[in-house]
Amino acid sequence: MNNVFVIAEAGVNHNGSILLAKRLIDAAVKAGADAVKFQTFKSKNMVSKHAQKADYQKNTTDKNESQFDMLKKLELNEYQHKTLIKYCKKKKIMFLSSPFDLESIDLLNRLHLPIIKIPSGEITNLLYLKKIGMLNKRVILSTGMSNIKEIREALSVLVSCGTKKKNITILHCNTQYPTPFADVNLRAIERIRKTFNTDVGYSDHTQGIEVAIAAVALGAQIIEKHITISNSLPGPDHRASLEPQEFSTMVKSIRNISKALGNFCKVPSKSEIKNINVARKSLVAKMNINKGELFTNTNITAKRPGNGLNPMTIHQILGKKAKCDFKKDETISI
Repeated sequence: MNNVFVIAEAGVNHNGSILLAKRLIDAAVKAGADAVKFQTFKSKNMVSKHAQKADYQKNTTDKNESQFDMLKKLELNEYQHKTLIKYCKKKKIMFLSSPFDLESIDLLNRLHLPIIKIPSGEITNLLYLKKIGMLNKRVILSTGMSNIKEIREALSVLVSCGTKKKNITILHCNTQYPTPFADVNLRAIERIRKTFNTDVGYSDHTQGIEVAIAAVALGAQIIEKHITISNSLPGPDHRASLEPQEFSTMVKSIRNISKALGNFCKVPSKSEIKNINVARKSLVAKMNINKGELFTNTNITAKRPGNGLNPMTIHQILGKKAKCDFKKDETISI
């Protein structure tokens, strides 16, 4: 029940190079991720040639180029998708991608992807949501920049078009790269779960690994985090991504936290049962007690080990007569 699904978000960190994309896949595999995710788009269908970049993109790429020109260099064609899918199969890791336009949805459907990841920017795109809803696939819905009303509307569109609600996981997300810690609002994970009664996860754009780990402790069943070969590479997302060693550390920490979460039962664990007799106490003679002498608070006390009478039962034996002699520190029996 606590098997967190970890997605290594390669995104556009391949910089248009299939060789670099394969290195990202290798890094995701080595780190122990369950899936590696890219982005599928046609720039001409996604942005106008006059669209401005986000501030973080201006800070990490050529300020003089448009968003269209930046994205055009990062497109992956169908052949490249097939090449990467084949490579993922060889490496035994799931290939995922986020489509950013209707044509790209068709491409990913033709490629038989088991899961469609809806990026945050498409949560208000009605025709886009309808098209994905009609595929009746597993859906991961990212919710950056959105409010509860917009999430409800998007969820309603997906379900009304044929996607089963049980097959939808909603990811809390903040789309600022990197996200300031004060803007993360991890408690929204619980709000989303209670409001929509769906599986929940977290798409993390903070620097470092602690927020993603904390999200798991709060119940996130999917963690998505950007991965890069180097933060110094040119491109919009590299600086807000984890390098391979740090990503690996995050995955190991997530696996440990997943194990540590356990279940809702409060019983002694298998590993600690042997410590009960060692750490707990039993009723013992505080001094030598003669046969027939009355048990009192003066002559009995609680000491380790815990293999005798439970100290919680002391009031049941106070005032009773000892049936035999007891030496000091000898376990009391009645």
